[in-house]
Amino acid sequence: MQVMCKSTSQAADVCCSVCGQGFALYWERQNKMERAQALGEIAKTLRSHHHDKSGPEAHPQRGFLVPEWKGPVSVSGAAVLGSAPSWAL
Repeated sequence: MQVMCKSTSQAADVCCSVCGQGFALYWERQNKMERAQALGEIAKTLRSHHHDKSGPEAHPQRGFLVPEWKGPVSVSGAAVLGSAPSWAL
């Protein structure tokens, strides 16, 4: 299961616990337990972005997938739901 995260200054689904940057989340349909697990993984990923910067600039400027995805964007359901063009990730 993948989640596409895009930074936003409006109606955020989740915020980084380090800098407060908000993110909109786009994911494939899943049950409550999978969603809770994904939120934990997203929080961990957002914290890991801060290894050398403390502010919102620590996060990727474009959308990113959790878990990280090396394959073509066209086959990522989360990226498709987030309307991510191939150059955005």
